[in-house]
Amino acid sequence: MLAAVVGAASGVVVSAMGLIAKLLHSLLFDITLEESLSAMSGLEARQVLIPAVGGGLVGLSAWLVSRYRTTHLVDPIEANALHGGRLSLSDSMIVGVQTLLSNGFGASVGLEAGYTQMGSGIASWAARRLNLRRSDVRVLVGCGAAGAIACAFNAPFTGAFYGFELIIGVYSIATVAPVMAATLAAVLVGHVLQSAPALIDVPPVPELRAADYFPFLILGVVAGGVSVGVMRLVTLVERIFVATGCPPIFRPAIGGLAVGAIGFFVPQVLSAGHGALHIQLETGLGLGMLALLFAAKVAASAISLGSGFRGGLFFASLLLGALLGKIFAIVAGPIMPLAVDPVVSAIVGMASLAVGIVGGPLTITFLALETTGDLAISGIVLTASIMAAIVVRQTFGYSFSTWRLHLRGETIRSAQDVGWLRSLTVGRMMRRDVKTIQIPATLAEFRRKFPLGSAQRVVAADETGRYAGIVLVPEAYASDAALEATDSIAPLLRYRDDMLVPAMNVKEAASIFDQTQSEELAVVDNAQNRKVLGLLTESHLLRRYSEELDKAHRGALGEETVNESVGKERRA
Repeated sequence: MLAAVVGAASGVVVSAMGLIAKLLHSLLFDITLEESLSAMSGLEARQVLIPAVGGGLVGLSAWLVSRYRTTHLVDPIEANALHGGRLSLSDSMIVGVQTLLSNGFGASVGLEAGYTQMGSGIASWAARRLNLRRSDVRVLVGCGAAGAIACAFNAPFTGAFYGFELIIGVYSIATVAPVMAATLAAVLVGHVLQSAPALIDVPPVPELRAADYFPFLILGVVAGGVSVGVMRLVTLVERIFVATGCPPIFRPAIGGLAVGAIGFFVPQVLSAGHGALHIQLETGLGLGMLALLFAAKVAASAISLGSGFRGGLFFASLLLGALLGKIFAIVAGPIMPLAVDPVVSAIVGMASLAVGIVGGPLTITFLALETTGDLAISGIVLTASIMAAIVVRQTFGYSFSTWRLHLRGETIRSAQDVGWLRSLTVGRMMRRDVKTIQIPATLAEFRRKFPLGSAQRVVAADETGRYAGIVLVPEAYASDAALEATDSIAPLLRYRDDMLVPAMNVKEAASIFDQTQSEELAVVDNAQNRKVLGLLTESHLLRRYSEELDKAHRGALGEETVNESVGKERRA
């Protein structure tokens, strides 16, 4: 029921943001609320400057945020992967406002990033207020994002699998009911508020056979390569802006000037591209015009995001994919052994390129199915989408969202929960009650202080308290020891330069254990001071890792509640 409430709230937010964007388009570009900005036939000279004005507002807002915040804005994927679903509602509102400014003033970005951010932010806020467990918070965040996408596209299954594949990171029986409740509630709210978009009107397609799959497998491979190029182009544009030394506050305005200039000649590049997609699926253009529109949309989207506008490539990837599919049908159709229908090619290209950039083959397959209402092409769409996903995974390894996180220094590739891995640090796992001895100390002193059986290992430190090594107590009592009782125990020291620090996570510590082939390591404050803080054994590290991994798996599969209730019954 809580998921349904969150889905309904996402539907309200999406409807409100969509209406505000339409109002901005209507006021700024002199179109009606029923018209789409990307369907305009041309721009007036004064309208060319509108994206630059919007860029100035976005740059100013980003500058104000940077003055009062020291941390970056967290998106739903990062929140679920690293922070157990903890997402700031104020961060989400900032992203939502910046996305509205970007899209509303004509930048070549979609509203989907703002939709999912707001839906997830509301869900996370509600989950924290109710003190839900980590796994439940993550699921509810996925419900918020799923509801937003479902309402935005009037497609409940698309929204559900968006939540499964991209936000929660795993599909399980335990998450089906809440996620589907959220998407259905969001779609119903969209219908009540009359904000649900109309389905894409696709002309009739010919009957498809198994042999018709072959050309579209090639299209899937091509779309995967193009999607990698688009994502890298966005990064290249961003690096060019940085290399110029232009202050960040002015970059969106400069990018807006460039987008406005492109839009003056090719108005279809403005905003997300809903109107342009409808036009391209319903009409036919020549190869030259298709290539021009494709290049212009790629350039406008890359400049918009690279210069600092806020938004995403979800809908832009759909438009680019449809254009790529039509280009493929014109260029490759005559040389293929089988006929390539341009409408089918456009739909398959739309899905394949979107999978390469956004990720989630099932998400985009259901989007193609629900928006077109044509079941016949869903098999070809899924097959080509998987081909695109394989190409991107093998050659690039990131979707657009995770690629942006990678550029910021994160290593995550999906929303699967790895935050527990980072929070399981050496400082949490180490033993603090370690036995120590100061060097120099004789073997007789060591045996007198640590009788056989009193300890397994002793940490040694020098006169200044710096870590010197570890002495194994059995070795000190070995009958074949070459040391006399009056000799120093320094020759018995092991792992003199191998140590851990408290901030290391379990993965980093396990790697050091593997490199040193040691069974125990001392924990020091840092590599310079080497003040001994505790001791950690490899067996304890692996046991704690196994316990947390099992807990994470049970939470993902929905077994945590059952196991906890069984544990309570046993304790009772």
